[in-house]
Amino acid sequence: MNNADLADKIAAANDLTKADAKKLVDAVLGAITDAAVAGEEISLNGFGKFKVKQSPAREGRNPANGATIQIAASKKLGFTAAKALKDKINA
Repeated sequence: MNNADLADKIAAANDLTKADAKKLVDAVLGAITDAAVAGEEISLNGFGKFKVKQSPAREGRNPANGATIQIAASKKLGFTAAKALKDKINA
């Protein structure tokens, strides 16, 4: 499923135009993105949590030639599914 498919489902389920549903999808994803950039945890009841995690700098190997390289520190967005979502998936 992509953004357009999600907007189509929302439009059909809520008697909205596809354009309005696309605006809603974009607004929700934008709000989640803004919160993640700010380092906030995003908790959606019944769905799960998005959390920014720090990955420290470390040494790695170049797979092409085996040379040691430095991998810079970075931030990663992690997702943990809620119990309700896990139960639906595994039903």
